[in-house]
Amino acid sequence: MPKSSKGEAAGSPAVHPFAPIIDEHSKILILGSFPSLKSFENNFYYAHPRNQFWPLLSKIFNLPVDTLDEKRALLKRHHIALWDVVGSCERRNSADSNLKQCQPNDITGLLEKYPNIRVIMFTGKKAHDLFRRYFPEIKIPQVVLPSPSPAYASKSLEDKLKIWKKSLSEYV
Repeated sequence: MPKSSKGEAAGSPAVHPFAPIIDEHSKILILGSFPSLKSFENNFYYAHPRNQFWPLLSKIFNLPVDTLDEKRALLKRHHIALWDVVGSCERRNSADSNLKQCQPNDITGLLEKYPNIRVIMFTGKKAHDLFRRYFPEIKIPQVVLPSPSPAYASKSLEDKLKIWKKSLSEYV
């Protein structure tokens, strides 16, 4: 029987396994929807080997992201915070379309604790839709980036890179 925290079986609960990566200098909050099963397995954000999140940031900032320490250092150096909209849900696999019975993370509390956040960027439409559903009162500027997921192949890495770089450059 699979572990319920991973949410691998139909209807099994999955609880977000990571704390937000953020500090008092963070200016940009990047929100995803919910960690993939690979992220659960590897105990870190965007851990699927084909996910383009870390390669995009690596190319934009010309920094390595081969280790967890390098990933954390890149985020800290460029004042980027990282978390997800959903704190718990039911799901069958990693696809955003399978997220059910979602309960949000305390993003309002996070923003109160870290008031230097100037923009919230979303790693796809689903994360933004969930955010708007649960946090309509939050009026910080918002940017929806093309999803770095391997499932979102309608834009090339080069096209995503241009959009991500332009969006991030306005705030770093």
